Amino acid sequence: MRIAIDAMGGDYAPEEVVGGAIKAAEVLDADITVVGDPDAMAPFIGQGHPRLEIEPARDVIEMGESPRKALRGREDSSVSRAVAMVADGRAQAVVSAGNSGAFMALSALRLGTIKGISRPAIAVTFPTPYGHQVILDAGANADCRPEFLRDFALMGSVYAEKTLGISPPRVGLMSIGEEKGKGNELTKAAYELLEDTDLNFLGNVEGTDLLSDTCDVIVCDGFVGNVILKACERAAQSLLAQIGKEVKRSWVLRLMPGPLRASLKRAVAGFDYSEAGGALLLGVNGVSIVCHGRSDADAICSAAEFAHRAVENQLVEHLASVFANLDEVEA
Repeated sequence: MRIAIDAMGGDYAPEEVVGGAIKAAEVLDADITVVGDPDAMAPFIGQGHPRLEIEPARDVIEMGESPRKALRGREDSSVSRAVAMVADGRAQAVVSAGNSGAFMALSALRLGTIKGISRPAIAVTFPTPYGHQVILDAGANADCRPEFLRDFALMGSVYAEKTLGISPPRVGLMSIGEEKGKGNELTKAAYELLEDTDLNFLGNVEGTDLLSDTCDVIVCDGFVGNVILKACERAAQSLLAQIGKEVKRSWVLRLMPGPLRASLKRAVAGFDYSEAGGALLLGVNGVSIVCHGRSDADAICSAAEFAHRAVENQLVEHLASVFANLDEVEA
């Protein structure tokens, strides 16, 4: 297995990205290729690693550039060459902390979508006191049609079962009320489609069902999902800061700051995908991991580990099988 990593993407590239790639080469049973400007990466490669290789790419798509520019004559960009490695079969997964719009557009165009899937979706996994909860779409599709949400539910269910070991995953549709008739026109129409699937569909769920034991997969459009993602990330950070203030006020808590701080940071880290390793772009013909722009070396290594698990669990193959069977049924 080989994992391609866009070495020039992200706020701390190439230093932190290369550092994360070297860590991944040390801990994973996989070959790692860092894609980018060899001269820029050279100071951070050091002795490298026997399983670490360099794929030259001289161009860099900056964070603020339009994703459309990434598709026009930018084949020598680091992110384009990293995605091309998967498209050419030279790698089985690609990781990037760079321009997420460009990365997703390139993944969809170069890798193609799995037959039967209307649109790829970003799936994020949050820790809960009861296990894990998958939310999608987390930002790939701001405007959706009902069939998109049905496909998101199917993809999220396969992901939860094959990667997280949840069987059968309970699926909920994010709305403003539990009753079937609640919601906007999109959610009402999507509800009807979801009822006709073989999914373990529970019906509508609300914001209070986030991070609860109500369901395992929550489906929504990318606009709502991205708001949820950013709100949860900020809420976790704010909670950690508030607890820190309370610790300073208590002489008892000040006696054990190290263990307490470490425990709290571990709990909060799961809500920040810059630390959790990234989010999976489900629906494309390859494993594509979207990392936070501020990912450090540990986050890049975690993203590579995430990619490794997805490839080992044959997630793309399982998705292709599910949608192939769905096409046969509909035909």
